[in-house]
Amino acid sequence: MSLKLSLERPYKDDLGRSIPTVSDIATDGRHIYEPDEPPGTQLGENLRRMFLERGLDFFNQDEEQRRTNEPLDAHGAEPQSRDTVTESLDGQNAEAMSPEALSNMRLEILPQLHVALGEMSLAKDVISLYASPATVPSALRDDPTSVPALPHDILASSSIAKPPSIPSVQSFNARLVAGGKDETLRKASDLFKSAAIAVERGHDVGARYWMDALKIRRRNWGLTPAPLPLGVPTGRGADRTTKDFLISFGLPESSPLFRQRATGQLATYSSNEPITFPRRQRTALCISIRTLGAVGAERTACNNLTDRFKVDDPLQTSLREAQREVLEQEIFSLLIRDASTLPTSSVRVSERLLVVEATQDSEIRFELMEKDMLTAQVANSGPVSQVKCDLIYDFLHLLLLREHSHRRLTRIGVSETSLSKLRADVAFPPVHPTLALLHPVIDLLQYEYFCVRVKAEMSKTVQILRRAGVPVKFHFDAVGEDGAGVLESLISGGTGRIGGITIIRIDNRRSLRFTFLSPSSLVAHLSQATLPVSSIPQLIQLLRDETEQCLLQRICEIGTEMSERLSGTWLVDAPMNRAVGKWEGNTL
Repeated sequence: MSLKLSLERPYKDDLGRSIPTVSDIATDGRHIYEPDEPPGTQLGENLRRMFLERGLDFFNQDEEQRRTNEPLDAHGAEPQSRDTVTESLDGQNAEAMSPEALSNMRLEILPQLHVALGEMSLAKDVISLYASPATVPSALRDDPTSVPALPHDILASSSIAKPPSIPSVQSFNARLVAGGKDETLRKASDLFKSAAIAVERGHDVGARYWMDALKIRRRNWGLTPAPLPLGVPTGRGADRTTKDFLISFGLPESSPLFRQRATGQLATYSSNEPITFPRRQRTALCISIRTLGAVGAERTACNNLTDRFKVDDPLQTSLREAQREVLEQEIFSLLIRDASTLPTSSVRVSERLLVVEATQDSEIRFELMEKDMLTAQVANSGPVSQVKCDLIYDFLHLLLLREHSHRRLTRIGVSETSLSKLRADVAFPPVHPTLALLHPVIDLLQYEYFCVRVKAEMSKTVQILRRAGVPVKFHFDAVGEDGAGVLESLISGGTGRIGGITIIRIDNRRSLRFTFLSPSSLVAHLSQATLPVSSIPQLIQLLRDETEQCLLQRICEIGTEMSERLSGTWLVDAPMNRAVGKWEGNTL
């Protein structure tokens, strides 16, 4: 167990009570404590003693006068005597001396009185020795000139010393000396220990810095020269640091603003994160879709980014998270740019929010928010809608890469003609004439809503026919291509649209074929013509007419079979939408 003594005098015991100060110890062992003085009284006594000992003009003296202890008055006159100062102070402070002041004066005067008492006792003994007649022989009383020498041990020197301090003061002085030495040794030990720890920590930080730099270089992250601080000399022989590079993780065709944001620097000090990002805003792109149900209930879903870029290496994780943040900010800026050119949708734009009413009962929101808030919204999302938002999120990244590819080809001077010649040999991505990011997303949402409405109307017709006992086959395919075909159409230089097909076969004899094209194009391929359908009422009327024609023809065929022996004739009256049968003068 280590003993640690403090330089501070203890003023409270273990129970928290104040410890009185011992002023004296009586002969019977009783302790005499100093009375408690209010701070005002003690301050007044100290001021009085200061003026008594150093004069009334102490504050008017210069440094030389204070050193020689020769005070001058304010007008430069001769210094006043001590008695005069005492009389003036006694005249000013005519109040009686307090017991505390009397005790202090007693402690100060008693040692001097003891010294004076010893001197007077010695003088008295010498005088009594010489003046006493008993010490002189009677034969020599008549002849005083023949006084013999005094004995050798009669007169001797004596020393008068100051009485020792009381035991409590001696104990406190010993504790003070031991505590001071212990505190000094402890402080020196702590100083050397902290210096050793700092040197070791600096060595570890430097070693980790270069190890992280080699890992980043091995992962092919960009390292760019860092600009020198303002005012640093750049001439020959100037002191330069070797840690003068930045980590660049932005896309090369981004604007200068986003390339500046996509920079980081390895931490040169001990910290929780190995890479510092001075311009990082720590936001995430939230893509949410709000829809209204049939009964007016609102449903909201947003994309999920939880642990998408998390790997075992913290360097890779932090760099990928920072790169994701910069890419999302660039995507959001391009979405704001394209929002003013939407022809069929209303848009609301703010600093970090973009709301587009894609369809009649749904809207899509693009918002830059804190990642914690995005996690809370993901917990309340449905699985199907959440997958849709994730698909839009990834689709926006592909569109961003397409635009960057177009910028790169434009910068290096590759034209469409030369590009078409090189496309067979070199894998250059084709350039779509429309480079907007928001238009394809809105087209996809409108196409989905359009397919849902068209399928609902066709399903109604199919259910009615099946309820009537007519065999019907219904095939609906909103997207008629595979994943590669969809990417080819939307991104890699196709038409920029996707399409589908639906087929309704009634009674295994008449087929109705419809083709779709995003965002809301519908074409009916009939046996006698190809008709574009521009509205839902037109589609309903077309389905009704074709169904009636098919049923009327079937009725005529059945009637012909039944009246064959009567030489009956059945035909379809197209203007009146009815079947007409004639046999032996009868008409039905």
